[in-house]
Amino acid sequence: MKAVILAGGTGTRLKPLTYWTNKHLLPVGSYPMICYGITKLRDSGIRDIVIVTSRAALGSFADVLGSGKDWGVSILYRVQEEAGGIAQALELARPVMMPKDKFIVLLGDNLFEESLKPYCEQFIKQKAGAMVLLKKVDDPRRYGVPKLDQVSGRIELIEEKPEHPLSDYCVTGLYFYDTDVFDMIDGVKPSRRGELEITDVNNAYAQKGLLSYQELKGWWTDAGTFESLEEAGRRLKGAIS
Repeated sequence: MKAVILAGGTGTRLKPLTYWTNKHLLPVGSYPMICYGITKLRDSGIRDIVIVTSRAALGSFADVLGSGKDWGVSILYRVQEEAGGIAQALELARPVMMPKDKFIVLLGDNLFEESLKPYCEQFIKQKAGAMVLLKKVDDPRRYGVPKLDQVSGRIELIEEKPEHPLSDYCVTGLYFYDTDVFDMIDGVKPSRRGELEITDVNNAYAQKGLLSYQELKGWWTDAGTFESLEEAGRRLKGAIS
């Protein structure tokens, strides 16, 4: 499998820190945030990684990660010229993928405890479609919330930040796709904020009955606020050796 790490964005909730650097390069414990995702992917057996980031941050990522050799991986960089949504950023990885590839997509600010290896193995066995990782949370209204079909093990629908959540789960920033995802992206229209939303892509799979899920059991955070960034630092201190 290959992997795509999406590491663009302005990090609005982490200003003023993100006036000077991309949020995925902020320190968490002893390392820049992005390094934890890379080590999780490497330890699951993935060696080919695409990082999508902004033109302004590209040089900083190259300074920290280089070609990936020091981290035991091979990194290819793609530039998202302007903010157009997660799905638009993912589309930039299209030229890197072969027709039958399966790959994992990681939002670079998602930090978590568990190994990705069993989830990768599960998705490789899946004949077609996509898979997302879910996490039970106290306030799902802050996230994309799935309506689950417990019998089929599929997701019927994902609602973005609903007032009345359909479950206690949120969709984390860990997605597994086949290359049909690029056709799904082609069929998505910009949202009200003018972006191509990954929730719309996932719902396109769901409408075809092709969106499965697994549940993360260990801790998880999106490290997008000062509180979650501090929590992640405490949990991950000394985690990379």
